[in-house]
Amino acid sequence: MIGFKSAASAQRFLTVHAAVYNTFYTQRHLASRGTLRTLRAQAHAAWIAAVAS
Repeated sequence: MIGFKSAASAQRFLTVHAAVYNTFYTQRHLASRGTLRTLRAQAHAAWIAAVAS
């Protein structure tokens, strides 16, 4: 909380951070390289669509 002015500010940041982290983080040991590449491409497309609007 050192870098945040209030608990609400920290909560807003953590909410957004969790959504982005969950979109891009894939446990690599659970997927083949081809599957991982496909998942990353889908996550990237979702990110581009989210920030474009």
